Amino acid sequence: MTRLYLVTGAAGHLGSALLSRLLELKCEVRALVLPGEPNIPKGDYELCYGDVTNKASLSTFFDNPDNPDNPDNPDKKELILIHCAGIVTISSKFQQLVYDVNVTGTKNIVDLALDHAVDKLVYVSSVHAIPEKPLGEVISEVYDFNPNDVVGPYAKTKSEATAYVFASAQKGLNASIVHPSGICGPFDNGRGHLTTLVIDYYKRRLTSGIDGGYDFVDVRDVVDGIIACSEKGRAGEGYILSNRYFSVREILYLLHRITGKKAIKNFLPLWFVKLTAPLAEMYYKILKQPPLFTAYSIYTLNSNALFTHEKATRELGYKTREMEDTLRDTIEWLKSEGTL
Repeated sequence: MTRLYLVTGAAGHLGSALLSRLLELKCEVRALVLPGEPNIPKGDYELCYGDVTNKASLSTFFDNPDNPDNPDNPDKKELILIHCAGIVTISSKFQQLVYDVNVTGTKNIVDLALDHAVDKLVYVSSVHAIPEKPLGEVISEVYDFNPNDVVGPYAKTKSEATAYVFASAQKGLNASIVHPSGICGPFDNGRGHLTTLVIDYYKRRLTSGIDGGYDFVDVRDVVDGIIACSEKGRAGEGYILSNRYFSVREILYLLHRITGKKAIKNFLPLWFVKLTAPLAEMYYKILKQPPLFTAYSIYTLNSNALFTHEKATRELGYKTREMEDTLRDTIEWLKSEGTL
């Protein structure tokens, strides 16, 4: 039976990188994007328009020719569904659209996966869905997810959605979950937060840094982990796809070393950054870019980010690359796009 990969959120940073990698591997892919999406990925694949919040719009995406009179129907495919669609936000305020996409959209995808007898589902959750441990303690995979156990609107939506996927696995769906940490790297048309940091540093708009840091991982490493999970991931299991903790100081030093541009030596105290975060959000809203710092991102940069990917390494063969390579490739990609 021919394998067909179904990829939601194919126009996003992760989804487009996943699509590109699957095509490199000569896989057959059907990709879902929103109607009117301006960033349609290039390549030889089947393009579908639809909205995960609207079940009726997804019928073509899940179509799998079946003939009850011929169980060996050659047109039927082995469906491997990878649910990347989601909205990442560092906003401190509840946003209905984020909930509708991340929670309702995921429930719709899971329900349709059960209805259409999808052979494998890989859901892209987040490390934010996993309850935080005290500073210094290593965070590994868990099986119980409750929105009340995590901080911030985004984390709560991913927690609720992840719980629904785990419940579907108990009903018989061959579903696995991956929990990426802070995704970064090239091919980011949506200007994620680390991409914005790189651009602002390169253009010398960034004059100061802040203390704190997070676990950042290259999008290409996450993609390889997802594909490995689609092949080796056990039903009802979660896998953290992280790298390691990087301080903001370390990231900015690496950017200085790569570009030769002036090093950032001024780091603002936490109380000052908290005070000016609302102004920063307003500034980036004017620029129509995601803000570098909000009250929630400041909390995150000072939270426990000691995630372990030992399970993914052991079971999936997951590997990560050096952050210096990620940042260098990001800069080269931004130059090729004319952004730098």
